[in-house]
Amino acid sequence: MARTRRFAILSSAFIAGILFWGAFNTAMEWTNREEFCISCHEMRDNVYTEYRNTIHYQNRTGVRATCPDCHVPKEWTHKIIRKIQASNELWHHFLGTIDTPEKYNAKRAQLAANEWARMKRTDSRECRNCHHFEFMDFSEQNSRSGKLHQAGLSSGQTCIDCHKGVAHTLPPIEQHIGAPKANPADLGKPEISEPLPAN
Repeated sequence: MARTRRFAILSSAFIAGILFWGAFNTAMEWTNREEFCISCHEMRDNVYTEYRNTIHYQNRTGVRATCPDCHVPKEWTHKIIRKIQASNELWHHFLGTIDTPEKYNAKRAQLAANEWARMKRTDSRECRNCHHFEFMDFSEQNSRSGKLHQAGLSSGQTCIDCHKGVAHTLPPIEQHIGAPKANPADLGKPEISEPLPAN
């Protein structure tokens, strides 16, 4: 009787573990969708409107990089760490830290600097899911891009060293030194361009 009971307990624990793991991973992937990212008005009204005007949203090849492609690592351990870090964004959502375009623009430079620092620390890991020096055909790039990419490769630069502002409006800073500009432009609310109709 004791063996049967022990087997039932172990079997139940095993099944419960599988169900928990499945539910956890399902929830994790559910939060890795663009729809989830823009479900908060802070992201939808500020960040997403900028992104819709970039090459990562619409381009000649039809390949899109969505929010999680750039902001969430693919590897499980790094993904969990990033999700824990991102939970801080929930706190600020409830505080209303960037709930208006004015508040968002006031914090834009700091938010961008935080993200650029994260990308620098990780060697632009998320960029490299699609773009990688090893697979670039420099001869197919225009001469300026080819030279700069080769120089970046040889000097150990990472994507974010040069490619700030490719998916969101660049805040009023000088890219090469990161210092605030003397007279930053009024960024206002970004314009939304409608996507091209599908053929």
